[in-house]
Amino acid sequence: MFLYFLGLVVLFLIFRWIRELPRVSDKGSKYVYITGCDSGFGNLLARHLDKLGFPVIAGCYTEKGEEDLRKACSRNLTTTHLDVTSKESVAKVAAMIKQKVGHHGLWAVVNNAGVAVPSGPCDWHDVDDYKFMMDVNLHGVIAVTLSVLPLIKKAGGRVVNVASVFGRISVTGGPYPVSKFAVEGFNDSLRIGMAPFGVKVLLIEPGFFKTNVTDSKIQIDSVKGLWDRLPQEIKDDYGSDYLDKAVKLTSESLSKMSDGDLMKVVNCMEHAVAAVWPRKRYSPGWDAKFFWLPMSYMPTCIVDYIVLSGAIPVKRQKK
Repeated sequence: MFLYFLGLVVLFLIFRWIRELPRVSDKGSKYVYITGCDSGFGNLLARHLDKLGFPVIAGCYTEKGEEDLRKACSRNLTTTHLDVTSKESVAKVAAMIKQKVGHHGLWAVVNNAGVAVPSGPCDWHDVDDYKFMMDVNLHGVIAVTLSVLPLIKKAGGRVVNVASVFGRISVTGGPYPVSKFAVEGFNDSLRIGMAPFGVKVLLIEPGFFKTNVTDSKIQIDSVKGLWDRLPQEIKDDYGSDYLDKAVKLTSESLSKMSDGDLMKVVNCMEHAVAAVWPRKRYSPGWDAKFFWLPMSYMPTCIVDYIVLSGAIPVKRQKK
């Protein structure tokens, strides 16, 4: 019985591999709009798709990001300033794209822009921290998508949203997992709503990779900044040595946990954009496939035990 089951699994994997090989034709007329192209996944994806022959519209937050991309890519790539938290900026870029793509419509939008700080235990934050991150990681995704959705429907194209494994399981406090869970909800509702129009809505859920999101210095500075503004009562709850332990744990573990091969994620993004039969979800990274996602299906009591067993102890424990 086991061999029959194993054989079915192997046949399914072979069938899926063959089915996912073909790429779309006429790439030169299929415009791709990418947000967050200053660095990391967005920057690499813009360069990669440009080499493959897609006309790319790369949204960058900084002038340096635009300049670096223009130097590295062909004239087929267009850079533009984009602040996903600004209605005016999003609308201005959408108007430019509408004029540029003409009757072709927009083949794909890749919602890659996002932030990961401030990030710490929930009671270290105020509501403004949550609002800030939701404005970028969720409201920015929604605003950009809605601004170009008519163009994507016209092309029968696709929306690619970048979430995280922390959109499936929350093992840290603060606004980051909240924003990524929300992106997952938006993605699922949009996928169902757009299916009748022939629009594919696809999700990328990366594990830990070496980007600004997992930069230990950025994370440590964020934790220190949050700690400095805490009232003494909360500091006493955690203990005077909690900050030092948090800094040590972050500096020692974050880089070890993070994969340096960003192309694992970029290749998934490219497949979502270019494959004739893309997947609904992609989970790049061995940690995502074999640790975080399996753990997300475990009973809550087991997840809590695993997470809390590795947590930094606090001074004021429940009696």
